[in-house]
Amino acid sequence: MALKDNRDAIDFANEPIGQLFRQMLVPTLVGMLSIVILNLTDGAFIGHGAGADSLAAINIAAPIFNILSGIGIMFGIGGSIVASIHLSKGEKKAASINITQAMIGGVGLAVLSSVLMLSNLEGTCRLFGSSEALVPLAAGYLKWISIGAPLMLLHMAGGFLIRLDGSPRFAMATSIVGTALNIFLDWLFIFPCRLGLEGAAMATCISFCIAGLMVLYYFIFRPKTLRLYRLRMTLKSMRLTLRNLGYQIKMGFPAMLGEIAVSGAVIAGNYIFVKYLGEAGVAAYSVACYCFPVIFMMANAIVESAQPIVSFAHGAGNGQRLRESRSLMIRWALGTGVSGSILMHFCAPLVTMLFMDKAEPAFAISIDGLPYFSLGVLFITFNVVAIGYIQSIEQSARATVLTLLRGFVLVIPCFILLPKWMGVPGIWLAIPVAEMLTSVATVLSLCRAAE
Repeated sequence: MALKDNRDAIDFANEPIGQLFRQMLVPTLVGMLSIVILNLTDGAFIGHGAGADSLAAINIAAPIFNILSGIGIMFGIGGSIVASIHLSKGEKKAASINITQAMIGGVGLAVLSSVLMLSNLEGTCRLFGSSEALVPLAAGYLKWISIGAPLMLLHMAGGFLIRLDGSPRFAMATSIVGTALNIFLDWLFIFPCRLGLEGAAMATCISFCIAGLMVLYYFIFRPKTLRLYRLRMTLKSMRLTLRNLGYQIKMGFPAMLGEIAVSGAVIAGNYIFVKYLGEAGVAAYSVACYCFPVIFMMANAIVESAQPIVSFAHGAGNGQRLRESRSLMIRWALGTGVSGSILMHFCAPLVTMLFMDKAEPAFAISIDGLPYFSLGVLFITFNVVAIGYIQSIEQSARATVLTLLRGFVLVIPCFILLPKWMGVPGIWLAIPVAEMLTSVATVLSLCRAAE
């Protein structure tokens, strides 16, 4: 009975946009915040229980995490957009086929990635910048992440599809269960069991596997409209599957690119901060980098909550509901961005104290720099939400161009040029300026999308 009571009744065609959005936002936001809490707690346990070298080894694996997460989000968003459009036309079977293909495609790529990494763990670590001293630690961590990658991607993609099926609370539950289990196992394996960094990797692997199995359980035993569909193995069916997967990848690619862009901005910043401010500068920059997931999670919560609403209205050709959805998303983006900018600007010392002692040389650098960086929170939030809207109405080419602008085309020149013109403040302003310039292009794209 409890399971039945947890099922949500959502009518994407007729319920008021604001009511639909609130139904989707609250559980989505709770799930997102649980991931943020996990990242911070995981880092604290590893730093205090396994040492600084273990934290450095985590940084080697971070880009791999972003790539795997990007693949999962790509299939989650791509499959959700295509399935939403089919549902808006009453084509439930086609929608079910597409979500089945999305999950198979994501898991298939994860299995391939796992095999490639497990066949040469040390080489993979060196490829992502590991020193020889860190290779054993990084390889031991990456081994368990590779083992858990298929179910991790199933969890990443499945959250989007479960929300589309009208069960945002169950999607939230998969994140909360995975987070709570990961935190407990982190503590158990790192401290009582003294397994160090490899224990943290085991904890992550187990928790992601449980969350992925919850997604599988939902679609096997509890689906409302979308169901796993047995795909035919005929040549014609396989060609159609590849065609559908290609279109899903096209729709979801900007989201994956966004995940990779975050890594690009972090790596570019590391080079410039160490050049101008040394290792203390990089440590100060890491405080801003820890804030990145919080900013992106808040913006992505808006996108993921609105995406099925937008795609359903787009597929149904309902221009009025599209305009309402767009207006609501922009208002939430601006409100969230302004609030985040103000909080970071005035709470820079408190934010920094979460990560380092006042006696550290990086502490003063951080509290001086974060107010500059905080100016970018508004533009980051707006860009992520607006690009998510553009992506949800099948304008993937525009979304890809905007993502490239904010992730690579503008941010790298800003990191190179602004410090030469403005000194140290220019380093902190590189990302805000790149995001602000992207916002100009984003507004123009939104205007064209509205035509």
